[in-house]
Amino acid sequence: LRTSPRLLCVATQQKNTGQNLEEDQSQSQNEQKVEPSSAEKMLTEEKAKLEEQLKEVTDKYRRALADAENVRQRSQKLVEEAKLYGIQSFCKDLLEVADILEKATESVPKEEIKDENPHLKSLYEGLVMTEVQIQKVFKKHGLLRLNPVGAKFDPYEHEALFHAPMEGKEPGTIALVSKIGYKLHGRTLRPALVGVVKDA
Repeated sequence: LRTSPRLLCVATQQKNTGQNLEEDQSQSQNEQKVEPSSAEKMLTEEKAKLEEQLKEVTDKYRRALADAENVRQRSQKLVEEAKLYGIQSFCKDLLEVADILEKATESVPKEEIKDENPHLKSLYEGLVMTEVQIQKVFKKHGLLRLNPVGAKFDPYEHEALFHAPMEGKEPGTIALVSKIGYKLHGRTLRPALVGVVKDA
């Protein structure tokens, strides 16, 4: 069969049109490829920004948590200290009473405390019992006496009234206690007033 020139022309046109269509499609695909790459770039930048913001927010959140925990611990410590040392000024006032009781019992001549003198004996025994009881109450609330005779001088617990050489005593030790000291839960409430031995 002979192919007519007209048919050949149509076939060539269709072939060319098919090629043109393929070229158009590949060109549009190339254009599409270019477009997503710029969109991807934008998304990548946006993602990096968001990640940086997330990192900053997380960092701030962690710091805020740490600060809140520090504040909580400080507050708890303050509350505990208030429970322990809230009675400090009251205790200081009571120490004067304890001092007076101690002086009162020390001032009674021991030779006068006998059955022939029942009033003085009863009064003395009452004072001693009161002194013992007040020391029990002090101990119950964490208030302890400092009577450091013979101990090494400690400036945190003792206040030196004088320094004097004394035979047979080691320099730097306490030879005399003029006034008893007190500690409240390990903290010096009132230092003991002492005389310290010094080198001859």
